[in-house]
Amino acid sequence: MEFSALDNLEYALFRAMRRLQHAGEVHAKRLGRFGGMNPMHLLILQVLASEGRLTASTLSGRVSLSPATLSGIIERLEELGLLVRQRDESDRRRHWLLLSQAGADLLQQAPSLLPPSMAQAFAALPEWERHSLTAALLKAADLCGEMDA
Repeated sequence: MEFSALDNLEYALFRAMRRLQHAGEVHAKRLGRFGGMNPMHLLILQVLASEGRLTASTLSGRVSLSPATLSGIIERLEELGLLVRQRDESDRRRHWLLLSQAGADLLQQAPSLLPPSMAQAFAALPEWERHSLTAALLKAADLCGEMDA
């Protein structure tokens, strides 16, 4: 059976995606040792730290999670005291999510969302290459379609 150039590119792309997935899984296990957190927990806390306050629907778009999946994570982070819900004064139906002081303190000590060796190698790249690589990965993610998780 003969492979076309496109087949070779698909094979190379799949292998690269698999390596990234594996590195993410290994790093997620390492993060689990950091207070039972996972990369999505830390990402949610980081987004809240940078944005100030968000509604759950806005946050779900920022972190690429369905509202249902995000709801369970929000409950867990709230139970841990890392975020708080605040009712909107002008619209009582709306709730804001805010990072708590405990959440901010945790982020000060939290490891990178990226595996350490990748974060270090990425930081060592020239700025143009970091932007180019990020743009290519974002494009590859867009080609995958919408995330359902």
